[in-house]
Amino acid sequence: MDQHVGKQRISDWYLAYSNDIYNYIYFLVSDHELAKDILQDTFLRAYSNINSFKGDNVRGWLFRIARNVTIDDMRKKKPIASLLDSFSLLNANEPSPEEMAILNETEKELYLSLSKLKLSYRDVIVLRKIKEFSISETAEILGWTENKVKVTLFRAIKALRKELGKENFSHETI
Repeated sequence: MDQHVGKQRISDWYLAYSNDIYNYIYFLVSDHELAKDILQDTFLRAYSNINSFKGDNVRGWLFRIARNVTIDDMRKKKPIASLLDSFSLLNANEPSPEEMAILNETEKELYLSLSKLKLSYRDVIVLRKIKEFSISETAEILGWTENKVKVTLFRAIKALRKELGKENFSHETI
């Protein structure tokens, strides 16, 4: 592919998907600056690998890259903790009071409860329920079977309800 065409494609995709991808990364890492860095790395990796993009699901391909870049970053910084498959151990960077004030009360409770779940649960909830990917798209992004997505989502929602219950909070859509 022509380099100029590749740059234009990535630029278009950035405009179309960067906000959603940033929000997804932020849900995983709970740090605005780190999420911005990972977002940039995501699009750099997409540009480097644009010739390997064969499908028509650009959004899913970019989310998969974002997830892989995020995990790679966490492994570099905390290799032992990443083996535990839980970002809850890594979330030393709590949002600042200013950042939390921006969120409404419902979002705060949901965000805090999500941050306490293990990575696989957080991934499947964010992709399926917040970013509204289909089961097959979610399976593709995570490299799972569709059945694993369904089972993990069921368990993740149960865990999220339990976590929300600890805070005496009930969200009508959970």
